Amino acid sequence: MPTFAERLSALYPFLARLAPPLRGRIEREAQAVRLCSGALLFDERQPCRGFPFVLRGAVRVSKRSPGGRELFLYRVRPGESCIITSSCLLGKARYNARGVAEGETELALLPASTFTQLLAAPEFRAFVFRLFSERLAELMQRVEEVAFRKLDERLAALLLRRGPLVRATRQELADELGSVREMVSRLLGSFADQGLVALGREQIQILDPAGLKRIAEGL
Repeated sequence: MPTFAERLSALYPFLARLAPPLRGRIEREAQAVRLCSGALLFDERQPCRGFPFVLRGAVRVSKRSPGGRELFLYRVRPGESCIITSSCLLGKARYNARGVAEGETELALLPASTFTQLLAAPEFRAFVFRLFSERLAELMQRVEEVAFRKLDERLAALLLRRGPLVRATRQELADELGSVREMVSRLLGSFADQGLVALGREQIQILDPAGLKRIAEGL
């Protein structure tokens, strides 16, 4: 069975290119964190505990309004990390979003002091800035979708991405779309009436992907 250090290096290959003293420090100081599905990793206004390397599972990052509505921002999967955490560490600020484990999740949490020292290494700095670039493009696309695409188009596209059997509650779909459960339920009912999907308890079976694709494309 691979060791902790081997798993970390396999998912984050740039670590192997670091100088041995830095690589050894990461392996010694990174804290193993295990979270059950739905557990809170960080929340708004909390101080940042460290820089996470995801080894298994995923972290769902979102922003909540004062009224309780949630806007999904992005997921952090194995081999990736969290730009909001990077931003908090770089600016010595508190979190302005929340991160929740999706499924059984395992992390290697690097202390803030080690993160700061690692920024002097070109390999680590390139990894962090590449993440910023990729996430910024992803967030800009999400802003564009929320601002300019109709909800039925975005719901149809989401179902197609996650199908053919989508296991999710209406609230989870609404959160991911930045909408409310009632509107998503109404649209799913309409899709079912058109024979596009079959609705079950916390699951949606896609029956007509071509029909959903037409809706997703605004046709």
